Amino acid sequence: MSTPEREKILDELEQRLGHRFSSRTLLEESLTHPSHTQFQPGPSNQRLEFLGDAVLQLVVSTALYDAFPEEREGVLSRRRSVLTNGVFLVKVALELGIDRALRLSPSEDAGGGRTRASTLEDAFEAVVGALYIDAGIETVRTLILRWYGPLDARLGMHEHHDNPKGRLQELVQPVHGNDALRYELHRTEGAPHDRSFDIHLHFLGRKIAEGQGSSKKEAEENAARAALANWPPA
Repeated sequence: MSTPEREKILDELEQRLGHRFSSRTLLEESLTHPSHTQFQPGPSNQRLEFLGDAVLQLVVSTALYDAFPEEREGVLSRRRSVLTNGVFLVKVALELGIDRALRLSPSEDAGGGRTRASTLEDAFEAVVGALYIDAGIETVRTLILRWYGPLDARLGMHEHHDNPKGRLQELVQPVHGNDALRYELHRTEGAPHDRSFDIHLHFLGRKIAEGQGSSKKEAEENAARAALANWPPA
């Protein structure tokens, strides 16, 4: 049952979203975690999440296609992944205050469900699905791109840190091909439960950076970060 306090929460969320729903029921559904239906019957946000995921993929793909007309499919796919992965969606959900408007069971709420990454990601996608039904593709496209802001800035904050190897490959591949970079395990130290890996990164047969880490993957990423920090190599 709706209460003045709940209506105030929804009013504030709509203001942050930039859209007033013609159907409050639809908005409520998008915010309803499956746990809430255990003590108050009704639909959860799972179906809207399914729809919203597809809408989000379309909107972000189209925006990247338009913003980067010279880039190839692989680069666009990696950038779309950055802008639609769980870590990024949780950040946007928190910026919009979706966490404060969630409907959870008392036990789920007490157990930290309101800040659970999977819950926030699902709710964000469900809100996108609800917006699509309520207002159509053009409105939801406008709103998503408004929430995201300049794509270059968002990508700059997340892409380089999250995928340094991919970013370095993007710089190298168009000019030098796929095999210009080589990551070589130089040394492994420590006990089996406490290993340290030292990776040397070679560009066109010449060592240009080193990286260390507790796994080969981490060491390779650190080597790529070091190379990016001093690119192009002397």
